[in-house]
Amino acid sequence: MATEDSPQRGYRAACPNCGAPVEFRSAASAFAVCSFCRSSIVRDGEALRRIGQVAELFDDHSPLQLGASGRYQGAPFVLVGRLQYRYAEGTWNEWHALFDSGPDGTRSGWLSEDNGRYVFAFDAPLAETPPKAETLRAGQSLALAGQAWSVASVSAAKLIAAQGELPFKPNLERGFVVADVRNTRGEVGTLDYADPAAPKWSIGRSVAISELAMSGLAESREKTLKARGVECPSCGTALEVKLSTTQSIVCFNCHAVVDVSQGVGGDLAHYAQTNGSEPQIPLGSVGTLALSLAPGEKKALPWQVVGYAERCEVDTGDDEQSFWREYLLYHRTEGFAFLVDAQDGWSWTAPITGVPERAGDGVKYQGVLYRKLYDYTGMATYVLGEFYWRLERDARTFNTDYIGTGSFSSRRINRERTGSGETQEITWSAGETLSADAVLKAFKLAPEKSAALQRDALPSSGNAASLLAKLFFWGFVVVVLLMLFRCDGDERDCSQVRATYGEASAEYQNCLRSARSSGGRVGGGSWGGWSSGGGGSHK
Repeated sequence: MATEDSPQRGYRAACPNCGAPVEFRSAASAFAVCSFCRSSIVRDGEALRRIGQVAELFDDHSPLQLGASGRYQGAPFVLVGRLQYRYAEGTWNEWHALFDSGPDGTRSGWLSEDNGRYVFAFDAPLAETPPKAETLRAGQSLALAGQAWSVASVSAAKLIAAQGELPFKPNLERGFVVADVRNTRGEVGTLDYADPAAPKWSIGRSVAISELAMSGLAESREKTLKARGVECPSCGTALEVKLSTTQSIVCFNCHAVVDVSQGVGGDLAHYAQTNGSEPQIPLGSVGTLALSLAPGEKKALPWQVVGYAERCEVDTGDDEQSFWREYLLYHRTEGFAFLVDAQDGWSWTAPITGVPERAGDGVKYQGVLYRKLYDYTGMATYVLGEFYWRLERDARTFNTDYIGTGSFSSRRINRERTGSGETQEITWSAGETLSADAVLKAFKLAPEKSAALQRDALPSSGNAASLLAKLFFWGFVVVVLLMLFRCDGDERDCSQVRATYGEASAEYQNCLRSARSSGGRVGGGSWGGWSSGGGGSHK
């Protein structure tokens, strides 16, 4: 046995199974997993006892790793343990963060994945008895810990692997139910029903890795994405899964959608897709954008396009149908965001941790009142690249869009409901409109693409720029009218659509298909049903 000088009074001893060193940084920690033989170790005084073996971790190449350290709300912490869970939509990690609270001991926290971002959460006592898991449904309101909450998701999960030092014995034998709830203060709460008689309760807030001043991260270079290999089950092409949170990847050769949410070993589920077009912003492109709704100066950061989706509105009840495109953007320490190209303009959006406050038919978020625009049902028709949620053929999303009022009319909020029955999830996203010129410059696109990108929301001032905008508006109206009535035309009717949206656009390709088959018409507009996929504070 050996001890080491540490502000957290570290303890180290040999693994009783293989002899490798097993470290305990906290005197309060009673369990650890040997990093060499994966034995589950319990500490009994100064002796270690092996009580089993855990499964091997699914190597997702997360930027986080054991030993990485940082600061949260001014307090230093170090990542000493990791739990990996599996649920219907894939896997997620919870990192055990150990804080040095001074001479009286240590404090544990959990750094967990949340819709492509992270939440820092801490276990907390509950004075009241929480509702039973089987009574909870997504969208339900409840009062807990003196706060009003909205249920975001209720999922069945199972701990599949563990690593490092833990404050409790990892339960690898049985599954459990976990419910994520959110409030208007930007907090996310988690009810863990691993022990149904005594559910655990934790409360957290959204964080970006960049806010934590972390050191010791894996792959510290900003634009380097380490890949893990997988063979396309449709055509055999070697694919590289580059992102730590990827649940679905599209084969670049045959465009099959491959589900890697359950790991990359064995048979992988997949499905074929057709009739898509190449994105106007190529996959892998990096653009410098300032994506923030926070007050103060916006920080421009490099965002990489890692996924692309074409979507359409379904179940409209009439002949009109809207189409839009979404680009999934990735920044290594900020997480994910979406760039949305809709028929009525460009915008960006990102999932938020809390929920807006209801205000009649609208909502209020960060002091801004948003009025309701419309409800609609969306469906992805074509995808490329990697996604941090599991893609399913013909899956529907049920959306409500809101627009900011007054001087905040450029802001947007979206509520999205996915799933059905007892496996629904509700995700809120917030963002802002962008000009086509800003997109063109950010991604350094060729000038000739400018016309195909011009779908900006129109200014209302009476200057020369406004006159040009009005001329563009009436040109846009002509194009929309052509699109609305193109079912009676031929391929020549699509020339104006091509001039406005570009030859590779979904509008132009759909116009061609419709002209050939005298199909239905499309029109209208939408700010996009940007799917943020599954995941609560621990997903």
